[in-house]
Amino acid sequence: MEKMEQFIDNLPPMDLMRSEKMTFVQLIIPVESAHRAISYLGELGLLQFRDLNADKSPFQRTFVNQVKRCAEMSRKLRFFKDQISKAGLMSSSRTVLQPDIDLEDLEIQLAEHEHELIEMNSNSDKLQQSYNELQEFKIVLQKACGFLVSKHSLAVSDERELQENVYSNDAYVETGSLLEQEMRPQSSNSSGLRFISGIICKSKVLRFERMLFRATRGNMLFNQAPDDELIMDPVSAEMIEKTVFVVFFSGEQARTKILKICEAFGANCYPVPEDISKQREITREVSSRLTDLEATLEAGIRHRNKALASVADHLAKWINMVRREKAVYDTLNMLNFDVTKKCLVGEGWCPLFAKTQMQEVLQRATFDSNSQVGIIFHPMDAVESPPTYFRTNTFTNPYQEIVDAYGVARYQEANPAVYTTIIFPFLFALMFGDWGHGICLLLGALVLIARQNKLSTQKLGSFMEMLFGGRYVLLLMALFSIYCGLIYNEFFSVPFHIFGASAYKCRDSSCRDAHTIGLIKYQDPYPFGVDPSWRGSRSELSFLNSLKMKMSILFGVAHMNLGIILSYFNAHFFQNSLDIRYQFVPQMIFLNSLFGYLSVLIVIKWCTGSQADLYHVMIYMFLSPTDNLGENQLFWGQRPLQIVLLLLAVIAVPWMLFPKPFILKKLHTERFQGRSYGILNTSEVDLEAEPDSARQHHEEFNFSEVFVHQMIHAIEFVLGSVSNTASYLRLWALSLAHSELSTVFYEKVLLLAWGYDNLVIRLIGLTVFAFATAFILLMMESLSAFLHALRLHWVEFQNKFYHGDGYKFRPFSFASLTEDDD
Repeated sequence: MEKMEQFIDNLPPMDLMRSEKMTFVQLIIPVESAHRAISYLGELGLLQFRDLNADKSPFQRTFVNQVKRCAEMSRKLRFFKDQISKAGLMSSSRTVLQPDIDLEDLEIQLAEHEHELIEMNSNSDKLQQSYNELQEFKIVLQKACGFLVSKHSLAVSDERELQENVYSNDAYVETGSLLEQEMRPQSSNSSGLRFISGIICKSKVLRFERMLFRATRGNMLFNQAPDDELIMDPVSAEMIEKTVFVVFFSGEQARTKILKICEAFGANCYPVPEDISKQREITREVSSRLTDLEATLEAGIRHRNKALASVADHLAKWINMVRREKAVYDTLNMLNFDVTKKCLVGEGWCPLFAKTQMQEVLQRATFDSNSQVGIIFHPMDAVESPPTYFRTNTFTNPYQEIVDAYGVARYQEANPAVYTTIIFPFLFALMFGDWGHGICLLLGALVLIARQNKLSTQKLGSFMEMLFGGRYVLLLMALFSIYCGLIYNEFFSVPFHIFGASAYKCRDSSCRDAHTIGLIKYQDPYPFGVDPSWRGSRSELSFLNSLKMKMSILFGVAHMNLGIILSYFNAHFFQNSLDIRYQFVPQMIFLNSLFGYLSVLIVIKWCTGSQADLYHVMIYMFLSPTDNLGENQLFWGQRPLQIVLLLLAVIAVPWMLFPKPFILKKLHTERFQGRSYGILNTSEVDLEAEPDSARQHHEEFNFSEVFVHQMIHAIEFVLGSVSNTASYLRLWALSLAHSELSTVFYEKVLLLAWGYDNLVIRLIGLTVFAFATAFILLMMESLSAFLHALRLHWVEFQNKFYHGDGYKFRPFSFASLTEDDD
């Protein structure tokens, strides 16, 4: 054991295996250089500040006024950006030479631009509303005047008809309506007949007419003329269909009702004179005013666009500047003033390798701010656990994100992402093995990688953004799918003789076309992958099921063993010998006494060609371990070996359960010599007890809690060994489902359509096959395989060693600022 530990200690360290070593530092910054120092630290992006004012609300902090000013400037810049977007202008991509501007000058400049733009918008809105009203008035004049005279004469004739037929009944005359009384036999000019003209939204016309009819008790005449073109509404500024209407009525009371109904329905009423000469005069006047307004509006738009273009040239720079300033003041609000009110005190975490860089940056900040007092930067001891920081690149970052989605690694805990980089796409490929489908995925991944410079600057949708971020994951999944497809010998479910001729041939010429009976082996096995002769044979399904099921168990046991071995590396790194002796060793014994032994049996059966029933062997290893194996014996001494392995598995369970809690209790008793002490939280005692920079609070020892926790852990591992091994059979199940689906689409769609001597049917079959392959096999099946591979990593693999209860290192960095930070 000691030699093994020495060998492991001499191994070179892995960059991604452990998170970066962190140190807790304190900064004492003079007030005059605080802003510049924080700005430089934001550019470096390697210090995570701790909030020393967590008990204060945002409005009680020191730099709240500066934050408010930055927020107000951000609002103005968003307003400018929105106006530029509405105007259809693009931010200038050319570099505009502009002298550096400080925050106060920028604030004044933005206020002037906003006031000017608001005033121009207000004038433009008023002019546009007047223009729209005049345009509606012109349309009303054109439509209403055409039938006004004829309709008026029709109303007079209707009046005479009412006089002759209705008013002959004297009783009815006494109770007649207001309109009937007003239309007693008189001349048309003195009859009191009036009208209201206007325009209304086309969708409201029917309800509008019905309401008018009810309000006037039918004593009105409604005429309408729909407009052929869309009209801009003066109020909502939307292009909508409208209808011109003219309502004839009699009496002041009816006029009041009609005007109120028009107002309720949003109808705009315009006065139209009865005199034709006045109508022509008003039409000419309206047309003239419309021409003048058009010229004024165009001039206003040109002036407004010019002002917006001048803002657009500097908008990106201003947004970035204000965003940075706000981030700096937000960070300054996390610092404390010392008792003299002349220095700011800050605390935070930084990687150990960045200490020299940070000291250089702080010295430069002191020099640039002409401060006579330097910035004090010194490490401190901290009570809480440090954050977890892994240095990743474009290739390794998506794999690290997959692991972090389950839980961020504890500080300097073994990082599963190192192994996920290869194992995750390989497990995916075991379920998605088809080199035709793998080539399709490869082409998609290569397109994303080839256009990454362009796509990285564009705003993508949520799905495309996820796909683009995982382009290198997709690349490895495609490459491994091609490899596994060659192993399975499947190209869209069709086998090929890529690596030579089949090892089997027909016994005679009668079975050449049958592929079901009479095949004999006449040469060495097929050199790579599954022999193509298995495809279409009667034993195809049973052969492939046996192959993939046993292969799934082998990979699963190897994967779980890797997880247990990583728990050893964790315990060795943290110098926890109890975990090595009473968790790692019994876990390895238990898992490999049962399922490791099963894996050995599978390999022996493959190598010897034995017909032994492994189900029978494993079941009776528990039920009747002393019985003779008979024809199921694979090697000499198998029965005594099984008895020994079974005893080791039984011994491993109490080995995991009992020793560790009692040893921890004994160590605790010896440490405090049988006495009970309270928790000491003073920094002096902590410093003497553990000089580490990252220590945790000592919790009071509770034997029952420790024992129950260990019992749960032991039971979970024992039951999990069985369930996790069975869970890896999903590799077999999904691979079989993918292969069978692909076969169904090939045989029942493509080959069936190709059997017809008709070009149209063949094209339809090819189209259906292409869509089924793209949407079902490439999209749905790939997503299913991805999720199952994710499950195998998160549950079956990581639960053997990974705690995942840490927290991410989130440094103050200008590079990580987004639009949400505005």
